[in-house]
Amino acid sequence: MTVRPKLTAGLLAVLSFLAATGPFATDMYLSSFTQIAADLGAPASSVQLTLTAFLLGMGGGQLVLGPLSDQWGRRRILLAALTVFALASVAMVFSPTVGVLIALRFVQGLAGAAGVVVSRAIAVDLTEGAAAIRAISLIAMFVGLGPLIAPPIGGAIAAVADWRIVLATLACLAVAMLVLAALFIPESLPPELRNVAGLRSALGHFASLLQDPAFLLLMIVFSLGFGGMMAYISASPFVGQVILGMSPFVYSLAFAAGALAMITANFINSRLAGRVPATRMLFLGTLLAVLAGAGLTVLAATDSLHPASFILCAFLLTGGTGFIMSNASALALARARAAKGSGSALLGAGQFAVGGLASPIVGAWGEHTALPMALFVLTVALLACVGATLVHRSTPR
Repeated sequence: MTVRPKLTAGLLAVLSFLAATGPFATDMYLSSFTQIAADLGAPASSVQLTLTAFLLGMGGGQLVLGPLSDQWGRRRILLAALTVFALASVAMVFSPTVGVLIALRFVQGLAGAAGVVVSRAIAVDLTEGAAAIRAISLIAMFVGLGPLIAPPIGGAIAAVADWRIVLATLACLAVAMLVLAALFIPESLPPELRNVAGLRSALGHFASLLQDPAFLLLMIVFSLGFGGMMAYISASPFVGQVILGMSPFVYSLAFAAGALAMITANFINSRLAGRVPATRMLFLGTLLAVLAGAGLTVLAATDSLHPASFILCAFLLTGGTGFIMSNASALALARARAAKGSGSALLGAGQFAVGGLASPIVGAWGEHTALPMALFVLTVALLACVGATLVHRSTPR
């Protein structure tokens, strides 16, 4: 039997950095949208498609790269995907048209999915039980820094340079990810534990996991938790700055409060792992999300929503989401056993599917009130709470 490496603090730090691919690639260039549209002569809707293309790539990439890492090993797939991610990131800097930029963003998302799905699988390969929950919580805590620091970094660069410099900075981060992975990421899945049967077996793993009621329920709770947070993120610029009249600085405090809540929740979760059942922490997370959704709904329906209450609800929602996603993913991947790459892929695909639906659904309900966002958050939080209750009751003490 091959001796597996240990999940050291240094390795966990590198895995956390790789898992932050999504927040950095999405949030860093948002402030440059108007510059991109003007420079490339493209409508705003086309520039928005660069974000959509990346998210679609991230969702689809996890479904492909997760099973491939079960078959060929984590390190090989991670390095190959990060190489493509870095090349696409560099090529984006020289995009001559918005169509080329959209295509490259899709490739970037497809390859960048490895940073999320393979990092999570490696962490669970090398740990189990409370240690796995602690590792995933710490990774999620670092990922939570992305929405906190990426927008101001991108905004600061955009204030003194054009959008291509912002993308060049992102390309440098992509190259750094590749170098760190090549130097410090070991192979965590020995040959004797790999799935060597090919694509048909991978599809079989997907089918078997989806036929496991406990895994399916945890995946749904995980995805609903992320969907509620995405509804808030996608609607919050309009709700905060237009409806509530928040200044850019005050609005940035609301966004920072949300990121701080997620970091805090994952830190607490990592400290309590092994002492408090993960199912109980999962339920706590859904309860916090329900409180946030109920508060937003009541305040929006009575026209009583103000910046302070909006920031408080955002803190509760994103903090609850931190508890939901860490515990649901750890519990689900524990059930995946020898197919943790496939399990991680399904979690990621469900996450981006529900999260991708949140923005158009909330937007379709209208733009003159915060009530659509609040109702969506409350609905998915209630469904997640029901799911978490069923998970807690069905788990042996």
